[in-house]
Amino acid sequence: MSEQRDGLRLGIFMPNCSFGTSISTYKPDPDDWRIERNREIAAAAETAGFHFLFPVSRWKGFGGETNYLGTSIETMTWAASLLTTTQRIQVFSTVHVPAFNPVVAAKMGASLDHIGGGRWGINLVSGWNKGEFQMMGVEILGHADRYRRTAQFIEILKGLWTQPPGSFDYESEWYRVRGGYVSPQPIATPHPPIVNAGSSDDARETVARHCDWAFMSPPTLEANAEVAADVKRRAAAHGRAVRCVSAVYVICRDTRDAAERERERITTGIDRAAAENWCAELGLESGSFDDHTLEMIALGAGAMPIVGDPEQVADGLAALFHAGIDGALMSYPDYLADTEHLGRELVPRLRERGVLCPAP
Repeated sequence: MSEQRDGLRLGIFMPNCSFGTSISTYKPDPDDWRIERNREIAAAAETAGFHFLFPVSRWKGFGGETNYLGTSIETMTWAASLLTTTQRIQVFSTVHVPAFNPVVAAKMGASLDHIGGGRWGINLVSGWNKGEFQMMGVEILGHADRYRRTAQFIEILKGLWTQPPGSFDYESEWYRVRGGYVSPQPIATPHPPIVNAGSSDDARETVARHCDWAFMSPPTLEANAEVAADVKRRAAAHGRAVRCVSAVYVICRDTRDAAERERERITTGIDRAAAENWCAELGLESGSFDDHTLEMIALGAGAMPIVGDPEQVADGLAALFHAGIDGALMSYPDYLADTEHLGRELVPRLRERGVLCPAP
């Protein structure tokens, strides 16, 4: 399937969790996880012409001085709130496959899509945080099995959303559905967009075969380009097209010096214990990090940094688009103020460069 690109989509990795997404004690708006602030940020993003909003799904925190991500709004209910207070922007929920029955997720998702008039989407996480799932009594599968189960979860979602209610049957190693029934079915056709994250071979193949968007977080432009090209090649081999969205941590200030000072505030305040706990849950050896590596992780939780004045940030995002990336999932230090600032200073510059997708 040939790729048709209509410009770079701008999204926000929203602060529905405390101290997201920098693992640092420096936090200009420490209560931005509250739903009232999330609604304000969503409204500012819609006014600015952004395209989508993603939440972080967490069930417990990572300790340290900040208890990083320890206070959070659950993402299905979060999406319902934001869909009722916006009109155009797309709103995703993040769902952990081990924690949800796919029939329940399909019903909730269809309801959310009706609340938003066809503007909802789902980001599926195969499940990696042992501490969270031990709390639920849920066993974490091996890596390959996690993605096999995710593929089956997606097949059930699509079946329930597209086949006549009551007619869908499915049986596999992990799921059994008899007379699967979801009504009303989603407004979005053929179904709401399905997203999955990861750069492993299993993740890339799952996205290529089953998903609509790939969410990626390599730390450099070159690495983002490599993953996007590979995912798109794999999808094309299956007669499909996939959009690739990269996580970026944006520090945009009126001057480069001011942006660098903001970076220094974040890295000076690294919550070392929380960062090491986060890395340990990802399966990395927390004791092996030097300060530079921890700094990279703490600044945007590993997202690719784009730091500078508005011209430099616009150049960085334009380079992502030209490297084959279809969307930038942005996080930044001061969510409401930075969203408003980027709407004034960044969006017009991206339009001038001819790389921005039209506003929804």
